[in-house]
Amino acid sequence: MGRRKVPDLYRAPFPLYTVKVDPKSGLVITAGGGGASKTGIKNAVHFLGLELVGEHQYSATLLHAHDTETRATMNLAIADGVIAAGQDGNCSMMRFKQRQSNEGRKASSSEAASGGQQGKARRRTGKGDQAAKDGAEEAGGIGASDTTDETTQVSVETVGEVQSDLNPVDPLQKVVRFSSDLSLLMTGGTDGHIRVWEYPSLKKKFDFKAHEGEIEDLDLSPGNEHLVSVGRDFVCSVWSGNQLAMGLRWQDTMPQVADKAYRYMACRFGRVEDQPTALRLYTVQIPHKRDRKPPPCYLTKWDGKSFLPMLTAVCGTEVISSMAVSDSGTFIGLGTVTGSVAIYIAFSLRKLYYVEESHGIVVTDVAFLPNSLKGNALKGSNHEAAMLSVAVDSRCQLHTVRNRIGGTIWLVKRGGMQGMEVPVDLTYIVLISSLETGLQSHRV
Repeated sequence: MGRRKVPDLYRAPFPLYTVKVDPKSGLVITAGGGGASKTGIKNAVHFLGLELVGEHQYSATLLHAHDTETRATMNLAIADGVIAAGQDGNCSMMRFKQRQSNEGRKASSSEAASGGQQGKARRRTGKGDQAAKDGAEEAGGIGASDTTDETTQVSVETVGEVQSDLNPVDPLQKVVRFSSDLSLLMTGGTDGHIRVWEYPSLKKKFDFKAHEGEIEDLDLSPGNEHLVSVGRDFVCSVWSGNQLAMGLRWQDTMPQVADKAYRYMACRFGRVEDQPTALRLYTVQIPHKRDRKPPPCYLTKWDGKSFLPMLTAVCGTEVISSMAVSDSGTFIGLGTVTGSVAIYIAFSLRKLYYVEESHGIVVTDVAFLPNSLKGNALKGSNHEAAMLSVAVDSRCQLHTVRNRIGGTIWLVKRGGMQGMEVPVDLTYIVLISSLETGLQSHRV
């Protein structure tokens, strides 16, 4: 059998570094570019209209392209119609609004080149690098798409900006998050500092040195009780405000793993389905150095309140480059530096979905469709989950996990064999008890 292929949902005329979905409107917002280098690759934020066509197929339409001039957007977060976009060492705040207009205009040839194709996306390996340039050329040629004003269905205005990284050499914001109650904005960058602003006033609340070197990722627990950060210094820290509460050591459960053989790459909090008060934290650990025989990467699940490790599992030998957790807490999405995409079951950390080298190069971001009214409508009744991925190859793809299908499980019980029609789903394990009380089914 040949390698599994995933159709491209959208293809941009520049490398794509980040993707998010607005829960209210369902807009897919993806961004990237060539940076400040004079390669001819533009920098923009693209707003896509996502549509479910039939039962299992999707299409995306470019609704608007917002030119970010000389700055490529490397990461973003969304809060109630506002985008917080990491551009160099700054966090730019942009308000967007979707407008319904009866006055359409015929797309120009440049618009067709950038938005008229079914899509594909790409990631950051450096500003203006050759791989990024090649990807943009393949996607329609350098400068082939005018990304200034493709439609009038979405309007964008800059409403503020803060300096989020003070590295004197090459400042770069690497991560941005809003708190779940939208009262705080948090950033981390190459200078190792975590900066927290009150939102929407953007009054700085905290600014503290969290890591020696670059911050790779951070996340805030619901209720704003704990902030977790991971850095290139092999450290995963739990913060209460700007005070260190504890450091996490995943390798304590893996005595065969030497100190500093692995570093943390990503961290995310997640809900526990059917347990409203429970919370989990998920971290990804990748090898610090690559060997001729690639060592595995690891995915660890922690209790999100006590921060005790619960389970660690191997997640392949491809180095993980991005992670997301679904709103329900049921699924974990991963992208790799070799372009592969995977979805894991959060409960068991078992792989449910995998496409080898789905993208041509490193996957820069993954994002699940939200569990909102609009997000659920886009997922449709036939999909348990749907996840977007983007990469430096300028492609955006959509990966789906289908719902349960009917099947028959034969039970061996006292008195003979009995057949029962039950739903069968790869995301569930049916535990069968031979007790006299009959069948016991547990959702995991």
